Amino acid sequence: MKPRIIVCSLGRTGYQIFRLLKQQGAIVVGMSDRPIPQEGSDVIVGNLRSASTLLAAGVKTAHALILAGNDEAINLAILMQARILNPQIRIINRLFNTNLGMRLNQTLPDHSTMSVSALAAPVFAFAALGNQAIGQLELFNQIWPIHEELIDGSHPWLGKSLRELWAEPNRMLIYYLPFKDKIDLVSGVMADHQLQVGDRLIVALKPQTRHTQKDIKYRLLKLKRGLQKFKQYAQSALIVSFILLLTILGAALTYICVEPSHSFVDSLYFSVGMITGAGGNEQVVEHSPDSIKFFTIIMMLIGTGVVGISYALLNDFILGTRLKDYLDATRVPERNHYIICGLGELGLNIAQHLYQRGYDVVVIERDVNSRFMSTAKGLKIPVFEGDASLANTLKSVNVEAAEALLAVTNDDTGNLEIALSARGLAPRLRVITRTHDSHFALMVQQVFDFEAVLNTTEIAAPAFAAAALGGRILGSGITADRLWVALGTLITPNHPFCGKRVQEVARKADFVPLYIETAYHTIHSWELLNFLLQPGDILYLTMPAHHIEQLWQSLPPERTSWEDNHILSPEASIGPGKN
Repeated sequence: MKPRIIVCSLGRTGYQIFRLLKQQGAIVVGMSDRPIPQEGSDVIVGNLRSASTLLAAGVKTAHALILAGNDEAINLAILMQARILNPQIRIINRLFNTNLGMRLNQTLPDHSTMSVSALAAPVFAFAALGNQAIGQLELFNQIWPIHEELIDGSHPWLGKSLRELWAEPNRMLIYYLPFKDKIDLVSGVMADHQLQVGDRLIVALKPQTRHTQKDIKYRLLKLKRGLQKFKQYAQSALIVSFILLLTILGAALTYICVEPSHSFVDSLYFSVGMITGAGGNEQVVEHSPDSIKFFTIIMMLIGTGVVGISYALLNDFILGTRLKDYLDATRVPERNHYIICGLGELGLNIAQHLYQRGYDVVVIERDVNSRFMSTAKGLKIPVFEGDASLANTLKSVNVEAAEALLAVTNDDTGNLEIALSARGLAPRLRVITRTHDSHFALMVQQVFDFEAVLNTTEIAAPAFAAAALGGRILGSGITADRLWVALGTLITPNHPFCGKRVQEVARKADFVPLYIETAYHTIHSWELLNFLLQPGDILYLTMPAHHIEQLWQSLPPERTSWEDNHILSPEASIGPGKN
């Protein structure tokens, strides 16, 4: 029986999820606070927090509820009302507040917290690193980028066997869609099937982490750059201070020349007090000629101006913006770094993803009151306050020597302006931009030839749809209009896969095994295909979303083909195992 799913709040993200589930043949009902003419009776219009609206959508008999709105308070209100009406309903809740989400997951059964920004951020980060990903997959406690290989006449994998690709340790085969032959990936690997023109292959790549050695030499170079920046910002204050010292020294020497009986210390003491206005030891000029008294008056006036300017510059440097600018400048990497323009939910997630993997990051944000500013600074991610569309701001973060720039503000036009400004200063810079309009993204990509123009809704929607179908979702994606999901399933004594070999059940249920976690170790590669599933094992796999219910149903009857009866022996294994 197909699950009945309710998608609440049909905004940009919610409507994408709603359409995707309908496309996959799911029984889905939408809830909206405004009419959507093209959907008709499939959408219930009303107050989203009202019990009557939820009842009209069929909440009492629904299996899952997706809260897709961007207002967390409204999502929480709907959640509580839905749980009162149907305590067993599975809820997928869109929240950015990860702490609150974790609390809800621990407190409420069948509750999953998901964030559009968190799902999309790795794809943006992978694009900045030069990897055109279509999604992400959590494998071996790492996030792997996923991309699609369409085999054409010039593709390097044309004619290669699936067996050979399966054995590559840094690559995970996720799903296979042959153009002509009706064969699944596992059967293709066992039969040494070769890739043909028109075939599609979904692949996950092992993520790369940059290991930066911050040794003594690195720290000394950073100190040297800091001193250079300090000299640049403090130059005017140092010049005025030097003029002040020369004025004091000149006055002291003048008094000694006029009256040699006065010591240098007495003359210097009087000069400092006279010029700064503190006074002291006035006997130095009491019996001096009128010319010296007139000289003293001029020195007092000059000293007042110089001291005033000196104090002003010193206060500006320490208490004003100069010290802040100096500290910001010393934190900005010199080269091979990644510039993120826009410190919103997405920008912060991208910065965290890159920074935690050893890459140098700097964020540009024009709103000094951004609610994510303290979070970024708490993580020691440098934040430069300014307008990223201005050339001076981009130069301040060394855009000419950067690896890539990501324009991810909430304004599509603003992102385009930032991207074009960056390309004007650094023509070879990798540029990734964010857009909310798929049609606009396609035109921007064609006209300006940026490395990637990405839509967060299109990236995140498959994950929400997959989560609504059940299971522990590790990743998802779309290829040839077909939604596939990656998930982990616990093998219990009553599970239809219990006591069977992985390659046998994989062909019958049309899934691709990724790896298995047992009580003692992890099973993968060739050993995985020949493994006998036992209670307590966790099987990680990918499969079409519309077949997911087969994981909890009896397998279809045995077929008599060679692929169904052949068991891969250890002697037939070739190539190294996967890592």
